[in-house]
Amino acid sequence: MTLPDFTKGDPIPEGAAHDWNLGATGLRGWMYSSDLATSEARQISVTRIIKGSPADGKLKVGDVILGMGEPFSYDPRTEFGQALSLAEAADGKLPIIRWREGQEEKITLQLPVLGSYSATAPYDCPKSALILEQGCAALAKRMMSPAYPRSQNPITRSLNALALLASGNEDYLDLVRQEVKWASDFKAESFATWWYGHVTMLVAEYTIVTGDQTFMPGLRRLALESAEGQGPVGTWGHRFVGTDGRLMGYGMMNAPGIPLTTALVMARAAGVKDPKVDLAIERSALLVKFYEGKGAIPYGDHTPWIETHDDNGKGGMAAILFHLLDEPKAEEFFSRMGVASHGAERDMGHTGNFLNILWSLPSISKSGPHATGEWMREFGAWYFDLARRSDGSFLHQGQPQMRQDKFTGWDCSGSYLLAYALPLKKIYLTGKRPSKIPQLTADEAQELIADGQGWTRKDRKGTLDGLDKAQLLAKLGSWSPVVRERAAMSLAKKKGNPVPTLIRMLDSPRLEDRYGACQALVFSKAVRGSAVPALRENLKHEDLWLRIEAAEALASIGQPGMVALPELLTMVAKGPTEKDPRGMEQRYLSFAIFQKMLKGDLSGVDKKLLREAIIAGLQNEDGSARGAISSIYQKLSYEQVKPLLPAIVDAISTAAPSGVMFGGKVRIAGANLLAKHRIREGLPLTITAMAIDKWGKGGRIPQCISILGKYGAGAKPFLPRLRELEKEFEGYNSKGGFQKHIDKLQAVIKKIESSPGTIELRSIK
Repeated sequence: MTLPDFTKGDPIPEGAAHDWNLGATGLRGWMYSSDLATSEARQISVTRIIKGSPADGKLKVGDVILGMGEPFSYDPRTEFGQALSLAEAADGKLPIIRWREGQEEKITLQLPVLGSYSATAPYDCPKSALILEQGCAALAKRMMSPAYPRSQNPITRSLNALALLASGNEDYLDLVRQEVKWASDFKAESFATWWYGHVTMLVAEYTIVTGDQTFMPGLRRLALESAEGQGPVGTWGHRFVGTDGRLMGYGMMNAPGIPLTTALVMARAAGVKDPKVDLAIERSALLVKFYEGKGAIPYGDHTPWIETHDDNGKGGMAAILFHLLDEPKAEEFFSRMGVASHGAERDMGHTGNFLNILWSLPSISKSGPHATGEWMREFGAWYFDLARRSDGSFLHQGQPQMRQDKFTGWDCSGSYLLAYALPLKKIYLTGKRPSKIPQLTADEAQELIADGQGWTRKDRKGTLDGLDKAQLLAKLGSWSPVVRERAAMSLAKKKGNPVPTLIRMLDSPRLEDRYGACQALVFSKAVRGSAVPALRENLKHEDLWLRIEAAEALASIGQPGMVALPELLTMVAKGPTEKDPRGMEQRYLSFAIFQKMLKGDLSGVDKKLLREAIIAGLQNEDGSARGAISSIYQKLSYEQVKPLLPAIVDAISTAAPSGVMFGGKVRIAGANLLAKHRIREGLPLTITAMAIDKWGKGGRIPQCISILGKYGAGAKPFLPRLRELEKEFEGYNSKGGFQKHIDKLQAVIKKIESSPGTIELRSIK
């Protein structure tokens, strides 16, 4: 999509529906975006004007805004937001360069004067207090309308009520109580996990604040349904678990899971006492806590996210969770990561940045008023002022892209007003419990802000390219795993051999230095064989993540790193331990070994150690780890396969409890292996691997049908079962989409029927 010039008659491009609220002016306007940035735009086309607002009568739809006193020079969205903040801090006069019908004119809009944000905003900040007061009044007025409930989804409705509760204004209590009554009776099937977390928070927070026990039965029901709906390893997906106790759809997501856990902690504080709730909290917290010190919380049960300091607000959610669980070390890490997440990092998110904004200031506030103040100075002030409408309400702005996102139209008043309510500390979400972590000074907060500067979607890997080699080596020891990764990528582009310095760092007393050295060795293009002894020494370290990082570096080095394969296989064979109950070390080492080190042939590999590692690794709870191991199946002879068959069969018949999205790979690979060696039990197991009622079946079913065909005449005794399967497919076809599978299965059945002779199949027994 090309950049339009509205002064030459270019229209807003077709399909580019995303426009922006332009602060308290009453305007909405469209501007060009590319790669989630509006920095290439220099014009704003007016798309809407609220009647009675400051812009009414001064501008009209189709006008073009070319600047704020001066022409736009770097990003009209940021420049407009900053001009709003300046005008509200002074006399309220907002200068605009308006283009209309070939004529440029400088006009002035009169905005209400709110004052400037304080250095510790929203703390000790009259402007923040005024925005909260006006916003809550406008919100309460809307909530009194009979049409209000129909206009909201359970998340925004809960957050709006929570904002009124957080204001501390007793005039709103009757209105809040009305919303709590709705929440305590709430039930849902579709997207239940998303709704229940926020709804349960509302009922719990109200009960704690008021002491009103009226809604305890509803709170208990919500909490127990959430706990009982948790997956076997402490996770939730789009829905609660199915009748088989497993996650529905494509599996685990942290975005609904962490708020659900937080809601359970609040429900427990409100008086819900039940072992099921305790267990659900414990299992989920264990899973999330793994990411402490390693990176941002990822989408699901994946590797730590280290491209940005937060991944759509999930780190902010974690900071709140660990604050309530009295886990200060984890709270501090995720709060600091939140401070460093701003600008382009904060201005994006999966399906939209609603969650990134919602959880920003509540989590940053745990690091103190200077942390919030510096974050507001860097990003929040102009962004929040741009989002606030002329009536004091907030709609979801979305990320800078052409199309609208999943949250378009959401009433975000509650989510923004909760940030402004932080100084009052009336509810758990806004700091009712004081934080025990160290409070940042202004200088310390500025250093964290600097750690998040410079990253853009257009240049994801070159943020630190402008630094020299010495500066990059210093940043390899950063507290931030994101900065370490960026430094490692940039260091790999510099001339010279950093390996001697990296080897010295591998013996540093600081874990961060060792982590950074491992990350740099992964990216380095220099000859790295000399680092192998130091890396192998780090495999013995007590820190689990350092052992994993060292293994990753060894795997990336190539042939010189293969000397460490026996000890790595031994580590995988050891399996989960008391300190690592989820087998995370086994999981990540499986990726390093089977996806990298054993990509070639297996000559020279200790067969006993390999066998022990495969058998142990196929029991890992993560489907992606099992899938990594199965990538070498086809390299094994039948004699090598025979002792592995029980483990291979188990990995087909019993799906992994975690990594559901990637759990099909090991099952398909196992079914393929059994077909290759003509093993009778593989026929029914191949149908099991189809999992025809589970997410992703469209890819699995044709693969499994092809595998059945590989048995040829050997599958003739199995034909009755295949005809039953054909009828099952026809039953599913009533919903559409199965005809292609039916056609393929019928072709395989005919192939098997017409296969000459007989084939003697092997048996596992």
